[in-house]
Amino acid sequence: MKVFVVGASGFVGRHVSAALSAAGHELVTGPRVDFAQATSAADWLPRLQGVDAVVNAVGVLRDTRRRPIWPTHAEGPKALFDACAQAGVRRVVQVSALGVDKSETVYARSKRSADEHLWSLVQASKLDAVVVRPSVVVGPGGASTAMFLALAKLPAVILPGPVARGLAQPVHVNDVAEAVRRSLEGEADALVAGGPNALPVVGPEVFTLRALIAGWRAALGRSPALVALLPDALSRLSARMGDQVPAVPWCTEAMALLAQPNTGDVQPLTRLLGRAPVSVREWPKELRS
Repeated sequence: MKVFVVGASGFVGRHVSAALSAAGHELVTGPRVDFAQATSAADWLPRLQGVDAVVNAVGVLRDTRRRPIWPTHAEGPKALFDACAQAGVRRVVQVSALGVDKSETVYARSKRSADEHLWSLVQASKLDAVVVRPSVVVGPGGASTAMFLALAKLPAVILPGPVARGLAQPVHVNDVAEAVRRSLEGEADALVAGGPNALPVVGPEVFTLRALIAGWRAALGRSPALVALLPDALSRLSARMGDQVPAVPWCTEAMALLAQPNTGDVQPLTRLLGRAPVSVREWPKELRS
């Protein structure tokens, strides 16, 4: 298929593009799209000529003037999906996030808004689509991976209490990319039949983030670190301070997302891949270097 990957330069998008190319699909390239500006179907229609399928892998964690969350996650994707329906692009895969249906952060509400709009088009028989919802995605080049590894290398660390207690099923970016590829090719349809067309994409093990960081430190061959937990009030203050420093991944949205349970059923992904997802204990060596 000729596939238009939106967000192809991002962490997940790069790996999705590589997986699609390896499978023989043709990637459609063009000028970089600013989701915050492309908020009508007319903005997208010229880019969809001859396109068979679309993957939306755009995501931002911070709400900034240059990349505001709501138009980037909601209005831009809705316009893209409408344009797909008008242009006859039947197949769409939306990369969303696990837990957005249970959270009221701006990140979650914006992602959920786009997911629901896409599902309404599916129900109206205008599109075929799958929404892929991964847990915390890790791998070389990932911002969260870099943050967790940096913490794992410290001999002493102060962790925000809500985050240290948060539960996640980290999933490797290669498994996410493979899930997107198989979803694009129709292999996930039976797993999401009946709606709301969302596929949980999670690793095989549940960790507290404190345990995850400790495990990575052990993988580095280092002795256990001294760990102190920041009280919840100070954790919230530190996140608000992070809001003022765009270069760092720590902010109020990040704290809220990491603090909430980020777990799901691993069986759909296992059936889709034909194997168990990669475990944290088996991650490639470059993650631990």
